[in-house]
Amino acid sequence: MAEAADIQGMKHSPARRRLRRTAAVAAGVPLLAGLLGGLAAPQASAAGPTASPLSAATTRAATASPASAAAEPSGSSTVAVALDTLAPSAPTKGDTLTISGTVTNKSKKTVTDARVDLRVGPQLTGRTAIDDAVERSNDTTYDPLPVGGKYKVEFKKLASGISYDFALSVPVSKLGLGADGVYQLGVTLTGRTAAEQYDHTLGVQRTFLPWQPESVDKKTKFTYLWPLISTSHVSAETGSDDQQTPVFENDDLAEELAPGGRLEQLVSLGSQLPVTWVVDPDLLATVEAMTDPYRVKDGDSTVAGKNQLVARTWLNALEKAVQNNGDIVALPFGDPDLASLAHGGENVSGTLGHLQSSSELAGKTVETILHVRPATDFAWPADGAVDPSIVDVATSAGADKVISRSDSIQDNLPYTASAARPIGGGTTAVVSDTRLSTAFEGDVTKAGSSTLAVQKFLAQSLAVNLQDLSKQRDIVVAPQRTPSASQAQSMARALQGLDGQRWTQPSDLVAAAAAEPDTNATTKVPGASRYPDKLRDQELPPSAFDELKKMGERLGKFKAILTLPDRVATPFANAVNRAVSTSWRGNATGAEQYRDSVNRYLMSLASEVQLIQKSELTLSGRSATIPVTVQNQLLQGVDNLVLRLQSTNATRLKLDDGSAVAEQPIKIDGGHTQVVKFTGAANANGPVELTAQLYTADNQPYGNPMTFQVRVSEITPTVMLVIAGGVLMLVLAGVKMYSQRKRAVAAKAAEDKAAADAGAESAEADSADDGDSPGGGRDDSGPDDDGADDADPAPDPAPDPVPDPTPDPTAPPATQETADGIDGAGPGQPSDPTPDTRPESGDPSGKGEKVDR
Repeated sequence: MAEAADIQGMKHSPARRRLRRTAAVAAGVPLLAGLLGGLAAPQASAAGPTASPLSAATTRAATASPASAAAEPSGSSTVAVALDTLAPSAPTKGDTLTISGTVTNKSKKTVTDARVDLRVGPQLTGRTAIDDAVERSNDTTYDPLPVGGKYKVEFKKLASGISYDFALSVPVSKLGLGADGVYQLGVTLTGRTAAEQYDHTLGVQRTFLPWQPESVDKKTKFTYLWPLISTSHVSAETGSDDQQTPVFENDDLAEELAPGGRLEQLVSLGSQLPVTWVVDPDLLATVEAMTDPYRVKDGDSTVAGKNQLVARTWLNALEKAVQNNGDIVALPFGDPDLASLAHGGENVSGTLGHLQSSSELAGKTVETILHVRPATDFAWPADGAVDPSIVDVATSAGADKVISRSDSIQDNLPYTASAARPIGGGTTAVVSDTRLSTAFEGDVTKAGSSTLAVQKFLAQSLAVNLQDLSKQRDIVVAPQRTPSASQAQSMARALQGLDGQRWTQPSDLVAAAAAEPDTNATTKVPGASRYPDKLRDQELPPSAFDELKKMGERLGKFKAILTLPDRVATPFANAVNRAVSTSWRGNATGAEQYRDSVNRYLMSLASEVQLIQKSELTLSGRSATIPVTVQNQLLQGVDNLVLRLQSTNATRLKLDDGSAVAEQPIKIDGGHTQVVKFTGAANANGPVELTAQLYTADNQPYGNPMTFQVRVSEITPTVMLVIAGGVLMLVLAGVKMYSQRKRAVAAKAAEDKAAADAGAESAEADSADDGDSPGGGRDDSGPDDDGADDADPAPDPAPDPVPDPTPDPTAPPATQETADGIDGAGPGQPSDPTPDTRPESGDPSGKGEKVDR
């Protein structure tokens, strides 16, 4: 049977599909009839052994679903059968197959005489037969006979809406398995209803049983990719400290890293499996940032993150896992969406430059954090879908190996070819198998759905090997990028089912890409028209790349003026990489909000360097200084800036060297302002509008211009004469006041001199009187011999000298003399009326008093 029909995603006409299915059913009728006849004999002989209970059927109440308007379940849909466990998933000779699950009566009527049986269907030939068997899972027309005997579970009745547990244990030897291959296994419930009082099938659940008891010589080399990828969690914002503490958009990543979380399960399970780790370096960098203090946005503010221990535990576990199993591939930093870049950003200049930088950063990040060197030459488009433009974008970033999928690069072969395909230009497409890669994309949270997915995966892997036992092929499985915890557990169970290595052997992605390609396999990359519409609808729009381009230009200007540009270059470059991540597929609103957040923060930082708005200025005169203030509120200095001032009317007001434009270099430390002064020369009265603008070193405007008005008031010669006359009058008034002051001081000096002369004459007269009495040592103050006191007559007081009412105006200012020294009239107080000496006394000088003349 042609394997080309096995490839999912190929488009066939409805008529062709109906013809193929009709032929398959017609061909299967004789086979089923022969199988039923062959099974009848073993069943009859198996009735002999003494029956013993296999397991006690227990009941449990199930939550009744609300009544609906749906039709009453009937036929094989009356009872739901779930297979919770099937072990071993790939049995060998001598094993006992154990199946457990539940049966639930979905109808409103009681089922009586119910019995759970195991039925082994025919061997399925080819991968397409497995797919068809899934489509016919509810068809009981050609069901084989049950294993029977004691290998059954009976219930007297099944109440409506109640679930009942069952368990079957059957030796593999009782299953009647023949040649190696994949067998369909069915668990059925038969019983009776009030309307149909005879045994008939009321419920069925089918799965697959791979049967390969012995190892084959040519085993399939099996590579399973184990992705460690998450969504973007870190913003472009950082703290102002030296460590630049990162700010997270949210703390949701901690839930994935905690025990039982999605990423924790991937690491703990993957450490025990032969897998190739495929890592987004951004995830590693984010978790490492969480091991130290970090902040989380909380409205308009931030709060301290509290999950350092969770992050350290996860990172340590991952480091041990990859060192024990060193097969690791690093995607470009942030896991950029190659298809979006190719389809939406191809015409936006600079877009691919971000991809190149993210590829260079990938290897350094992984090696620094995990201490292992990863392979960095792989690209992984979303869902492995490629076209020529996607391949071109992938290779432009340095990747020469592109992980594709078989529903994109399709073969027309009767078997599944090896993964490696040379597609030209030295590029290799590593084509993963679609069926195996998508096996666990559904809801596997319930045990029953997980068991079915695991068994189908194992069946498909065995079917690949059985296609051609003479060839050893390399098969690659690339599952969904972000499997849930339940999906990861199902994937692990499937790989554990291959532990016996009876038809597969572990390999890694590097080896699979280097394997010798199949010359019959397709090497042509499909055209753009075959790219799935569903995936195209999930891509970033071209407008997103226009926004990122403008953001990059704004960032370039901002970095050019900083003295420490690396403090903003790295956080914003990483944020741009995260803005084009594949993880945004299906979340267009979240992607837009993230871009807006990064852009707003960049604009807020850039606006911290700005011109301070001025009010209207008035210039009086032909020349004046015009100050303009530049403010830097950043925590680091700015340089390589030029402040340019332009006059809109150079005829009325010119600047500096007489031109309409003047400029000066700017260099400001963090948290400071600088006042830049320009010289203006006015030629005429009136208002003039000036515009100040900052420019970078490459003559690009920085920030918003600042416009203000200068009003010029020129002073004419007539006005100057009026002002000069007023000044002259003030001078004359000052001279007059000075003359009056000078005359007053001279008069005061003459008066003081006259008083001093009078005091001197009185002292001389007293001395003459004392010389007329020769009393030798007589005490003048004692009594005479006659006992009478002598009393000197008091001298007549000298008359006060009359000052000259008209002192000499030419005499210099007098110096006031006191007993304590000389005080001169201060030059700063020529009109101070306060006297500089104490009041004069007319009494004679006392004994010992000295008067300077």
